[in-house]
Amino acid sequence: MAVVTTALVAGVGAARPTPPQGGPAAKPAPTRTATHTPTPTPTPSATQLDGTLQILTYRGYAEYGGVTSKVNWVGSFEKETGCRIARLDTAQTAEELAARVGDRPYDVITAGPALAGDLIQRKLVQAVDPAKVSGYQDLDKRFRDMTTVSGKVYGVPYLWAYHELVYDRSKVGGGTPEQVFSSGRTALRDSPMTIADAALAEGSAKDPYELSVSELDRAMALLERNKERTYWRNPLDLIKGFATGRLDYAQVTPYYRLLLQQAGKPISVLPERRTTGWVDSWMLGANLPDTTCAYRWLNWMTAANAQRDAAAWAGMAPANDKACKGRARLMCETYGVGEDKRLDRVDFAVRPPGGCAADDGECTDYAAWAKRWQELLAK
Repeated sequence: MAVVTTALVAGVGAARPTPPQGGPAAKPAPTRTATHTPTPTPTPSATQLDGTLQILTYRGYAEYGGVTSKVNWVGSFEKETGCRIARLDTAQTAEELAARVGDRPYDVITAGPALAGDLIQRKLVQAVDPAKVSGYQDLDKRFRDMTTVSGKVYGVPYLWAYHELVYDRSKVGGGTPEQVFSSGRTALRDSPMTIADAALAEGSAKDPYELSVSELDRAMALLERNKERTYWRNPLDLIKGFATGRLDYAQVTPYYRLLLQQAGKPISVLPERRTTGWVDSWMLGANLPDTTCAYRWLNWMTAANAQRDAAAWAGMAPANDKACKGRARLMCETYGVGEDKRLDRVDFAVRPPGGCAADDGECTDYAAWAKRWQELLAK
């Protein structure tokens, strides 16, 4: 337990997730303001116009030395590009991030599939010109395709992850996904997107993100079989659950499974034919008077060096396979970067679209998923 907790507090945490669950889980990151400037003062370049950026992202995705001086790729960006980060706002979960989107006109925003779909629909982000992003072709094509809508690119893939169902083999001998989702000694991620995992476990849905009304009802019926389970946002709650013997099963990313195993817990992965995953991408804010520094940021965060630092720090996999060296090698091996056979079984998330074609009627939209999820938690 001590090993795991130390790693999390040091700042090695997975983000989401999905929505992400971390970065430094035990210590909130302060907002960058004029009175809090831990990075070097930039030297303006001849091409700099306004020269500042306002950024909204997950905690741990854009580190500036606030947790440890050894983790500071924002400072290097400022020094080498002449652009200054005027504001760096962070959130720990997708829900927190979505709630802050309207606070101000951000230049660049990190978004997972659910938030990205909403930002595009509400025209809060603009299309990205891939020709202006020097490392764009280095990003995995499957992830580039996920951020392309009607032929337009709306996101630059950054970090990704997927779920595993794990169990404590000292207490149970395995099980099925249906048993995991039925047990009261299970920890599931607190997110409406977990409904997709329940749909896979239930077994009747062809596409876990395009659920008809009846398919959604069946997934929710599985989740409603037990009211005693844990719904986790903070990874420390997950870790403590196994350390104290309160949990038999959990829905985790490979990173947290690795941490538990390194801490000496007898954790094994439940074999699954299919699982769910997600990609977090950088998006360009709408109506920017000048995009010079925003594109410099996209170029910086696409490059192998930045993605290597971020993957190792956040406990996720980089979208740029060239980052899989040095400090990020373990994460790439843990997630199976480049192993198509392994990743082909991952259903990467999209925002439940609504109005899509389904065998027995229209698909349910994300609002319906969120409503049913809140009703589940309230029971």
